Amino acid sequence: MPTVFVEGPYRFYFFSREETRRHVHVASSDGEVKIWLEPEISVAKVVNLSTSEVNTILDIVQKRKEDINADWNKHFSCN
Repeated sequence: MPTVFVEGPYRFYFFSREETRRHVHVASSDGEVKIWLEPEISVAKVVNLSTSEVNTILDIVQKRKEDINADWNKHFSCN
């Protein structure tokens, strides 16, 4: 589970052996969320996070989408 980056209480990471559709997992001490990156940024699954926290995470993903995609390409081209 390589960490892409940490921002505030949130750790953004990939699972190495999961589906091929681009997405990022985000965990905090309270819970986690899986975010689709394509065809548009959207929530795939939420566990124990408030709507407010999910919205904050979605904002971060939107701002850092290019970085996340670059890390996805780098990570998954090596596997």
